[in-house]
Amino acid sequence: MIRAENLTKRFEDITAVDHITAEIKDGCVFGLIGTNGSGKSTFLRMASGILKPDEGSITIDGEGIWENPKVKSRFFYISDDQHFFPNSTPQELMQFYCCLYPDFDTKRFYHLLDSFGLKKDRKIQTFSKGMKKQVSVLCGICAGTDYIFCDETFDGLDPVMRQTVKSLFASDMEERNLTPIIASHNLRELEDICDHVGLLHKGGILLSRELDDMKLNLHKVQCVLRPGMTAADLTALDIARTEQTGSIYTLTVRGSKEQICGWMESYEPLFYELIPLSLEEIFISETEVAGYDIKALIL
Repeated sequence: MIRAENLTKRFEDITAVDHITAEIKDGCVFGLIGTNGSGKSTFLRMASGILKPDEGSITIDGEGIWENPKVKSRFFYISDDQHFFPNSTPQELMQFYCCLYPDFDTKRFYHLLDSFGLKKDRKIQTFSKGMKKQVSVLCGICAGTDYIFCDETFDGLDPVMRQTVKSLFASDMEERNLTPIIASHNLRELEDICDHVGLLHKGGILLSRELDDMKLNLHKVQCVLRPGMTAADLTALDIARTEQTGSIYTLTVRGSKEQICGWMESYEPLFYELIPLSLEEIFISETEVAGYDIKALIL
């Protein structure tokens, strides 16, 4: 488990990460969401031991990361800025990582290179941005580490490649309990893969929650009420958000599915149904309670 406690990093008069306390459990996909400058990359660089915290600590299973080669061998970091050795090829990069990660799966690496249409002896500097990202992801997947830190990893990948990379993550999570930590400014990008999401803003965490917990207690109801009734008459419901298009109300309601259905039945609407909430809608509801407009922060 990764634990950050009062984690803080400053660059002169700028506080990039401001007293963050968070836990990342093993075997889950942790999505780190935030606008540019919110502290996502700085957090990942401290988690990977590239930057030293000014205050607080970040540990993996209780061990510090800074200047600790043993702990650093347990994760692979994919930076948003792609850097490779001059004139290096994917095969040469693999040989380098084999020296750092004893469990690097060379057979699988060659197989994935072939599957992705990447030539092992072609110079990486001649690859497109998306192809370079693919090489980095394949190295990370094949390194055999417990954790993989991804900073805007899906940026530059086409939709097919995004789904392929997500499938690789899911496969390794099932087979060897891999824990991906993925930083992104795009909620929609992470909606179908994350178990837990942390929302960063101005260096601090606004919200850190399990998605399943949020989905169990937050539902969207679409309904047509009896003549003369409005959403304001549904006083038994804990309504977080109300939208109206003609006679159709779309309500974001807190509570269990059973409770909400029971109350809706008691009001005898002309029509109602519960429909799935998107990650975007969940976060809009949760952050509005805290007084923030997530559309201005993320979308």
